[in-house]
Amino acid sequence: MKLILLGPPGAGKGTQAAKIAERYSLAHISTGDMLRAEIASETPLGMKAKALIDEGELVPDEIIVGMVENRIKQDDCVNGFLLDGFPRTIEQAQCLLEFSDIDRAVCINVPDEQIIGRMASRRVCPECRGTFSVDTSIEHHYCPNCGAELITRHDDKPETVRHRLSVYAQQTFPLIEFFRERDLLSEIDGCGEIDEVAGRIFDLFEE
Repeated sequence: MKLILLGPPGAGKGTQAAKIAERYSLAHISTGDMLRAEIASETPLGMKAKALIDEGELVPDEIIVGMVENRIKQDDCVNGFLLDGFPRTIEQAQCLLEFSDIDRAVCINVPDEQIIGRMASRRVCPECRGTFSVDTSIEHHYCPNCGAELITRHDDKPETVRHRLSVYAQQTFPLIEFFRERDLLSEIDGCGEIDEVAGRIFDLFEE
């Protein structure tokens, strides 16, 4: 099974992608994780990507497409894969379909204001890279795994989130029509508990 997971930033794609990949034994391909690894290693590609991501902009197609094309050629993708964070534009989708077929694109829909609230409460651990939802009325939060002080990612700040949602609406939302026209699209309500949303997704494949 070859799947794409779509939806605005903060819709829970990463969380749901992990559940889908585990349930159906798919390779979970997150372009965000791939880019963060490049940034952590301070490679030229990573430094270029970091400057764009910090401003809420998209990384150029040629970088992302090349990374994905190479990744799905690896052995763990033989039985299928799930793309999380790619494609983001019509151009990327067209490139993808030139080197791989796709069984379904699943779009997780969540209202903008709920996304802004979710991401305002998200904190990450700079040491173990864990991600947590916190009570924003408390000034300091610490990682339950390693004790490090949690931080807010620059791209989780409300002003950056609003910009990212604007970029999504302009450049990524048209993908919904792209995949709908090809009879590849399924849309899911992303509001509610994590397992509740996961159940809606599983129902698509197990009806």
